[in-house]
Amino acid sequence: MKTWIKHPAAVWTGTDHIAPDGIVVEDNIILELVTGQPSAPVDETFDATNCVVLPGLINCHHHFYQTLTRALPGALNKELFDWLTSLYPVWAGLTEEAIEVSTRTAMAELMLSGCTTTTDHHYVFPRSAGNAIDIQVAVAQELGMRAVLTRGSMSLSQKDGGLPPDEVVQSADEILLDSERLIDRYHDQTEGSMIQIALAPCSPFSVTTELMRDSAELARSRQVLLHTHLAETLDENDFCLEMFGRRPVDYLEDTGWLAEDVWLAHGIHFTDDEILRLGKAGTAISHCPSSNMMLASGSCRVNDLKFADVAVGLGVDGSASNDVNNMIQEVRQAFLLQRLQYGAASFSHVDALTLATIGGAKLLHRDDIGQIAPGKQADLALFNLNTLEFSGSGDPVAALVLCGAHSAEAVMINGRWTVLEGKLLGIDIRQLAADQRRVAQQLAVQTNLTR
Repeated sequence: MKTWIKHPAAVWTGTDHIAPDGIVVEDNIILELVTGQPSAPVDETFDATNCVVLPGLINCHHHFYQTLTRALPGALNKELFDWLTSLYPVWAGLTEEAIEVSTRTAMAELMLSGCTTTTDHHYVFPRSAGNAIDIQVAVAQELGMRAVLTRGSMSLSQKDGGLPPDEVVQSADEILLDSERLIDRYHDQTEGSMIQIALAPCSPFSVTTELMRDSAELARSRQVLLHTHLAETLDENDFCLEMFGRRPVDYLEDTGWLAEDVWLAHGIHFTDDEILRLGKAGTAISHCPSSNMMLASGSCRVNDLKFADVAVGLGVDGSASNDVNNMIQEVRQAFLLQRLQYGAASFSHVDALTLATIGGAKLLHRDDIGQIAPGKQADLALFNLNTLEFSGSGDPVAALVLCGAHSAEAVMINGRWTVLEGKLLGIDIRQLAADQRRVAQQLAVQTNLTR
């Protein structure tokens, strides 16, 4: 099947801003960028008039289950450690239905915002939701979304000097056995892979040093990536100094994690020397601007990291520290926050879009996504400029970021349309919203953080 996405207003390929006569997709692969007419007959056409076409956006850090605790009163207006301790008791009540509904909700919102590849960092495994990653895989396959699902973990409870309560941690043996099972069952390393697994101990304040080292050993024996939170807040730096006698980057190196198969969430509080060490090691960073502003954590030094050859992607982060699953809005947040940090002439709309496309692909060690070019996977996001918020705009690609694009007109993942006319295909949004509200309410009433 050949599809001609015909006469778009503009195409941003990931490297160039062009206005061709369209893109031809054959099955799940981009076949050609068209000038004039396609080089061979096509089976169908899609009218992309008034649309800007981007590579499908890549979300590099998230916590799907947190969509169930958005704007929860008892967790409002708190910084990271207090915010976490308020929410751990709620998350301890997660069920398998809660995982299924929250995953579906997060993925649906992401796709509507132009996201085609997502990661998720799931690290809470109460007995009532022990098969969380299996459930997430099933939802991703049903919706047709490309995903890197991380088997997170917490093993250092409050009684051992960590932050999480006893009821949300697991033993190292349990964590490692399940990690191995998930890799064997689901991880696909082939080109065009739709599902991959990574290992993701939650953070230095919630796992033991032994688990960090053992997770790295297992990941490398199975050739999967590693992920964790690091240097998100000054409190975390203080914790590492008190607990381990090391700053977070030193702790990372001591545990074998300062390496090219690792990506870190947030990466805010680094010294200049630590940034150079990250670049030399090839360790990547997911910038999470909305979450960092919401929790007043600080701002990632994106330009300094990139100058040091650190791959930087973009993440919406958990929906309880952002409350929005929207990748194109996250592009705008990164654009604004980094301009505030570096100046208007030093961070452009293209820089922000690059984080969400090529940057994310590099972070995930993928060269088959993140660009529009012949031979790449047919992951595309189309945004319609024929709406009020874009009226009077000049540069169509810049307009997406400056004028605040919110939702995609159409989304293609792996050569298959998942969004058309701004609507998800095959999903009853009203029913999904009702299910989400019901499950969130059930979760909240188990604690004092009622709605």
